Amino acid sequence: MSAPTPLRVVLPPAAHRDPFFDNAKFLAITLVVSGHLIEDLRDVPVAHAAYLYVYTFHMPLFIVLSGYLSRNFTFSSGKARKLISTLAVPYVIFELLYSLPRLVLYGTLDISLLDPYYLTWFLMSLFLWRLSTPVWQQLRWPLVVAVGLSLLSGTSRLPDELSMNRTLGLLPFYVLGLMLRPEHFALLRRGPVRIAGAVTLAAGAVAALLLHTHVRTEWIRWRHANDVIGVDDVTGSLIRLGMLAAGALLVAAFLAVTPSRHTRYSGLGTATMYAYLLHGLVVKVAERFYGDWAQTVPGVAVVALLGVGLAALLCTAPVRRATRWAVEPDMSWAFTRLRRPA
Repeated sequence: MSAPTPLRVVLPPAAHRDPFFDNAKFLAITLVVSGHLIEDLRDVPVAHAAYLYVYTFHMPLFIVLSGYLSRNFTFSSGKARKLISTLAVPYVIFELLYSLPRLVLYGTLDISLLDPYYLTWFLMSLFLWRLSTPVWQQLRWPLVVAVGLSLLSGTSRLPDELSMNRTLGLLPFYVLGLMLRPEHFALLRRGPVRIAGAVTLAAGAVAALLLHTHVRTEWIRWRHANDVIGVDDVTGSLIRLGMLAAGALLVAAFLAVTPSRHTRYSGLGTATMYAYLLHGLVVKVAERFYGDWAQTVPGVAVVALLGVGLAALLCTAPVRRATRWAVEPDMSWAFTRLRRPA
């Protein structure tokens, strides 16, 4: 009689993390950091053109990805706790941290938790967008509604509290992300689409070089009403619609040329929130040391490249370990124990 066959337990495969999204997030954060570093050098024409070009789509890109990765958000206890730990608490911490340079440099301490300062607006807006996720998933034409709200937001001087102009103005990109499916990203990875994406990005850069002196900076910041920028509501709405279309087109082009395989920087793409929240502290200091050398085309190139290095550095494991208390604080002590279903 043959020996019995040993029982083998087949474990389910580990969850697979698509490097495509990590690659896209890391490349996007390099644009954010470099864009902030050259912001104070916009008297150099090439820096002003690069600033306009990058700002047209770098935050829309992050917002689209955030929307896509928020498709499964619900009001369950676990999701709500994660929302508090990853957005609400870091927002409070960095609002306080960013008030310190103003106190040291200008002697003023101005803290308003409802009025986001500098780059903390993204945490506030993402918190509100994510809370609204179930609503958008119930609508028949969510993107149409979101675009309508975005255009209407430009017709009024909304309060600075809750970053309302940006929250509503950039809302269509979040809703667009919610509507995307894996097959849409698969389409972007096809050879002809990749080529078209590269051509589109190049054409956008050329357009920025040619038109940057004719486009007011406030259009790419999404923080003021039409009349504040100096146009009537019809003109402003048309410009905003154009900015939404340009942003979506460049986001698609950028994603089309993003590598889908695992790269040396894929791991860094898992920690882009560290680079986003921390780099502003470096930028505020670095700007005070720009000399005449930086006010040149080679100087702008050097500063932009330093931004790429800074973004990579802030995503590394040592930095994450040292700053996790602020970016990803452990808030388990503040929550009651989750109840298991009977």
